[in-house]
Amino acid sequence: MKVIFLGTPDFGIPALQAIMEHHQLLACVCQPDKVGTRGRTEFCAVKKFALQHNIPLYQFEKVSRDGVQILKDLAPDIMVTAAYGQILSQEVIDIAPYGIINIHGSLLPELRGAAPIQYAVLLGLEKTGVTILNTVRKVDAGPTIVKKSLDILPFETNGQLFERLSVLGAEAVIEALDLIEKGQAVYTEQDEEQATFTGKITAEQERIDWSKSSTDIINLVRALNPSPIAWTTWQGKRLKIHELRPCDLQFDGVPGQVVLCTKKQLAVMCGDNKAVYITVLQAENSKCMPTTAFLCGKRIEVGTILGE
Repeated sequence: MKVIFLGTPDFGIPALQAIMEHHQLLACVCQPDKVGTRGRTEFCAVKKFALQHNIPLYQFEKVSRDGVQILKDLAPDIMVTAAYGQILSQEVIDIAPYGIINIHGSLLPELRGAAPIQYAVLLGLEKTGVTILNTVRKVDAGPTIVKKSLDILPFETNGQLFERLSVLGAEAVIEALDLIEKGQAVYTEQDEEQATFTGKITAEQERIDWSKSSTDIINLVRALNPSPIAWTTWQGKRLKIHELRPCDLQFDGVPGQVVLCTKKQLAVMCGDNKAVYITVLQAENSKCMPTTAFLCGKRIEVGTILGE
């Protein structure tokens, strides 16, 4: 099949590679370049892939305004989206005879929206997956074609789950494209009553609320790793927390209180009267490091309240 791929971040790269190998990849479409740190222009993952493989590339400020005729002229059989980042007009959706299919990082109708992988971790789910669905004007609400699930591993971070789901998404989209090409695809309407929704992680969510349960705090840290990273404060400065583990010892203390600090262990109380070990952290203007390395040069006194 003749395919146009619309996507921006790393999530779509395994799918893009698979489409290139199994079908005719006409072009890639991604978001415009962004200016990153120190004023440097940063290329997204899809643009890098397209340039590397000499695939025609288009970057529209608004694809539904600027890209309609160009996409029509390419004459695709179908278009595939994966975390593209723009809402598509009905005119764009109608360009290809087989429409548009989307690779979504959850088992729809659960976790529609912008951050399904982060929220799967944040909510402490034990299972998630990817769904290939037909694109309609309502976000992530179209009929599904293929679903593939996997178990979320204990203490798995958003970044680790993201990588595994991106590979699973590649398998699923090739299966869907093959079914569509053979006329064997079954389009299953979603149960709207079972739909749940996610939004982008806000700045307020990034700050650790030590009054919450140890499980919720551990899940928050997992969900925000590798970016934007959960944080608390210590001595008036931001302390980023990259990894936590449950503490098997019992302590008395208030939420946020450091209850253990040795050369190798740092434990903090949570709101459910359980402590957690901070195992990887990053002080302000410093590098990320294991807590054991951090404690070689610094000490956080027992009784200190983090987050004040």
